[in-house]
Amino acid sequence: MPRQVRRLAPHDWFAERLLAVLSGQRPVHSLLGLTVGEAYEQLVTLAPDGPLRDRLRPVLRHCGRFHPGPGVIEAFARISTGDRVSAMAFRLEQGPDRRWRCAAVEVQGPRQ
Repeated sequence: MPRQVRRLAPHDWFAERLLAVLSGQRPVHSLLGLTVGEAYEQLVTLAPDGPLRDRLRPVLRHCGRFHPGPGVIEAFARISTGDRVSAMAFRLEQGPDRRWRCAAVEVQGPRQ
């Protein structure tokens, strides 16, 4: 029996990609074309010495979302790195081509 592949919801997919970029596991340009507005510049600023860069690999613990209107997702993620917890918030907007793109991202650094 073929194994079914579960498609991630847009907010989960972007949370994983954003975490990979902000923790230095992937280059910022891997999200080029998947951002709109100032989001790419925000990533360029956050990624080099962001709060998610650590010798331990950060883990996405929870991701949630809110739909303030059609074609918009405001998402939040809880990330753990060892015994520290960080928060990430981001906004996704659906374009006329029906593809989701990140429009904004914020990270609150680790707390013990």
